[in-house]
Amino acid sequence: MAQSSVLGYPRIGANREWKKALEAFWAGKLEEHDLQQELKEIRVQHWRKQLEAGIDVIPVNDFSYYDQVLDTATMFGIIPKRFQYEGGRVPLSLYYGIARGTTDAAASEMTKWFNTNYHYIVPELQGVEPVITENKPLAAYREAKAELGIEGRPVIIGPLTFLKLSKGYEPSEVDHWLARLLPLYVHILRELEEEGVKWVQVDEPALVTSLDEADIQRLQTIYSTFAKQVPGLKLMLQTYFESVERYEEIIQLPVAGIGLDLVHGYAGNIEAIRSYGFPQDKVLGAGVVDGRGIWRSSLQAKVSLLEQLSQIVADDKLIIQTSCSLLHVPVTVQQEDKLPSELQAALAFADEKLEELTLLKKAVTSGGANAIAVELDRCEQALQNLQRSDARNRLETLQAVAAVSAQNPSRNLPFVERHPLQQQRWQLPLLPTTTIGSFPQSVDVRKARQRWRKGEWNQAQYEAFIREQIDVWIQLQEEIGLDVLVHGEFERTDMVEFFGEKLAGFAFTKFGWVQSYGSRCVKPPVIYGDVEFEEAMTVKETSYAQSKTNRPVKGMLTGPITIMNWSFVREDIPREKIAYQLAYALRQEVEALEGAGIGMIQVDEPAVREGLPLKLKEQAEYLDWAVKAFRMTTCTVKDTTQIHTHMCYCEFHDMIISIQAMDADVISIETSRSHGELIHSFEVHTYPLGIGLGVYDIHSPRVPRVEEMTSMIERALRVLDPKLFWINPDCGLKTRGMDETVAALRNMVQATRIARDAHAVQV
Repeated sequence: MAQSSVLGYPRIGANREWKKALEAFWAGKLEEHDLQQELKEIRVQHWRKQLEAGIDVIPVNDFSYYDQVLDTATMFGIIPKRFQYEGGRVPLSLYYGIARGTTDAAASEMTKWFNTNYHYIVPELQGVEPVITENKPLAAYREAKAELGIEGRPVIIGPLTFLKLSKGYEPSEVDHWLARLLPLYVHILRELEEEGVKWVQVDEPALVTSLDEADIQRLQTIYSTFAKQVPGLKLMLQTYFESVERYEEIIQLPVAGIGLDLVHGYAGNIEAIRSYGFPQDKVLGAGVVDGRGIWRSSLQAKVSLLEQLSQIVADDKLIIQTSCSLLHVPVTVQQEDKLPSELQAALAFADEKLEELTLLKKAVTSGGANAIAVELDRCEQALQNLQRSDARNRLETLQAVAAVSAQNPSRNLPFVERHPLQQQRWQLPLLPTTTIGSFPQSVDVRKARQRWRKGEWNQAQYEAFIREQIDVWIQLQEEIGLDVLVHGEFERTDMVEFFGEKLAGFAFTKFGWVQSYGSRCVKPPVIYGDVEFEEAMTVKETSYAQSKTNRPVKGMLTGPITIMNWSFVREDIPREKIAYQLAYALRQEVEALEGAGIGMIQVDEPAVREGLPLKLKEQAEYLDWAVKAFRMTTCTVKDTTQIHTHMCYCEFHDMIISIQAMDADVISIETSRSHGELIHSFEVHTYPLGIGLGVYDIHSPRVPRVEEMTSMIERALRVLDPKLFWINPDCGLKTRGMDETVAALRNMVQATRIARDAHAVQV
């Protein structure tokens, strides 16, 4: 008989209990024993919820105290040498130190988890001797069995994926490192086998990326070793986020089951199954319920797909599951009582997806669609109602966007001709300093916003408070010595939510939180209709800030691709069309800022890289329309108006042509967590536009020394033109405290002055 399964459940809790516990512990308000107890209660509650929903195969070890990749690294004793690890079980202080930094050691790099909005801590292998510190999957299995009698399925990141996600070794050393890690994996799996564990889920999402012959040989080595060393253990080789590469070789690996994403990897995976079949001796994990999206499944379509699969795979060899972990979606729709009715009825968060899995299993095992006829009809009606809603049929907007997107957007003059005009207007010094946009949102700022939202403050009171905050930080920026200022974004809860609240086509949940990194949770807007500009969104605060200083103040916007990639988006039209709708709306805001006299406008695109398709053959098309959307937003400004943008760390070399094509006058790149490695890209590729490489890490509470930033600046200026170089932190400062922010910026300005003195003669 077919079974149902989940690949992972959201760890944060319906009311972010997990986040609150972590932050209380970091603040010294919660003892370690109490933290352990609170997190255990959350874990057990999540297992119980899946059990009561009727899920047959429940994952264990999907829960984390921060990040699942960091868990794997610390389980194998892979601790960067700067943390002076002396062996043994990794204490929480060290675990969190790697993630967040300490007074004496910088945090490890953080980067995106494949093409999602989740970020993981990058393992650093250099100079490390791996050793098992504890068997985390075994501990999770024992706990679930003891607490609820669950025969859980332990989850572990597979060796190939772990190595591909790590850094600190040369490409020629992959096999060397695999040989060092394999015995540790075998030890973990053998202890699970001895405990009586039946199945282990080995996550290998790297199998949906490009694989060469060496990778295939490594996979054969890995899974042949497992089959020989732990023959009594059944392994579910789990992939997700796309279709697998090298399907014919993958299905021949000696594993008991293979999990395929039949949502985001539907086309490639279903074609491969139809062309090459599926091994009769293996279990198929059919990922038919979307683990990343928030929309109801079309149960009719899913039942039809499962009926097709039943012609290829025997019922007792089929597991109906989510396409990936539910880590990427909110917990439940049940608390959302303020959404438009046609929207709410069409949503499915984690708990609702558990219900979908149970219904689909019922259909497969009890007579097909007729077995769930009532639920199926209700589902289809909800989806149709949303499609017919006015929000998805704004004809005037659709026509305007179609006309604009048919054009080739470009600035009036190329950068080499714009740049002198902008220099003449702004008279900026060598190596101008600025920040990325936001300043610390203190308890007072958050309380003021709550009072306003609750109606305890009227609009005038709230706006007066925001002006007071702007006054404080304009004065501070001038005292610190920054050259280009910002208003601080005190009126903004989130860089995407703020704009979504002011544009038509968006909706907002009350509790739709998902984990971004660590305890950082975001509540993505829902783009459910046609996006439309309604009124100016940022002009009031920016103009006020500019009125308080003679130095330039940047207008601050979030770009179309980032708003799209950091939102839950509708699925009835291509993402390209959504991007163009956003670009057209934001263009009108850019024009409003320029009309109000704001001559520097920053359109942030930190998430362009996050949306890059995993398949190489699809990347060029995505980058083409992503660049076009940015240029649609910014192309109508005057030659003397300076367009800035900000991007988070990415493999710069594989995007440099597209980033240059965006034609921003100045781009700031988050680079400090990579310890300057990004600079290597410029040793290979020239970049002829203005650029600022983040010189210190804002995700860590430590205040970097002047010498650290000076070193970063000097290395950059060996390969970049000082006349085009800007100096800034690597990201916004919203999450930092006031004292540490001021101290770090003072050090940054001091480092800049040292660099100016060193390069003044050369320039």
